[in-house]
Amino acid sequence: MSLRKLYLGLALLFAARMGCAQAITVAAAADLQSAFPDVAARFEKNTGGLVNIVYGSSGNFFAQIQNGAPFDVFFSADIDYPQRLETAGLVEPGTLYPYASGKIVLWAPNQSKLDLRRGLQVLLDSNIRKIAIANPEHAPYGRAAMAALRHENIYDKISAKLVLGENISQAASFALSGSADVGIVSLSLALAPAMKEKGKYVEIPSDQYPPIEQAAVVLKSSAHKEAARHFVEFVKTPAIRDLLRAYGFSAPGVLAARH
Repeated sequence: MSLRKLYLGLALLFAARMGCAQAITVAAAADLQSAFPDVAARFEKNTGGLVNIVYGSSGNFFAQIQNGAPFDVFFSADIDYPQRLETAGLVEPGTLYPYASGKIVLWAPNQSKLDLRRGLQVLLDSNIRKIAIANPEHAPYGRAAMAALRHENIYDKISAKLVLGENISQAASFALSGSADVGIVSLSLALAPAMKEKGKYVEIPSDQYPPIEQAAVVLKSSAHKEAARHFVEFVKTPAIRDLLRAYGFSAPGVLAARH
């Protein structure tokens, strides 16, 4: 089966599942997994629209969209992938919107004896066997983690201990499950109930990695462009900006202004 036929089948499945022709499908970066169910619920309550959210790594979504994946909106964990789609003519003109800035943290389970106040230097502890990060090949949070490790001049010393998650959510799962002793994850996931209750974290200073500027676009291939635009406009409202801050995101451009 070709990729396009597979994507068409998925689109029909989503439409049938949502029971409404105007239901939109949102490709959302994995760091939004805690925040976006709340965002979608508010959108559906306030507008009557329906939203189906698929989570994954931004790089994988970028490749899938290039191959005709049936998404209406793409919320990336960086701004680069949306800009590249825009340059390729795959985006509705004028819809690129930087919606948030992300942060990374060092997270360990409550029972860990690691002193996270030491920051990334604590990763040199000989008792640490595995360190979880997102795959930097296609996950912006993984690239931020790598940049921070190199900034602290410890990457070469701990690289053999790295365990790569397909996306930041899987990296967090490795740390949460004990498959890794510690993880470099997004603040948004560290604040999610599962991780917040079972672990501790310390923010990695923002000057140790490039800004994680996150952006959204409406896709030119969308069959529901008006509804897709409506959802992006909803995310721009003060109430949703406040909601994203509560989930650990900064306003767009805040981190960039520090560099």
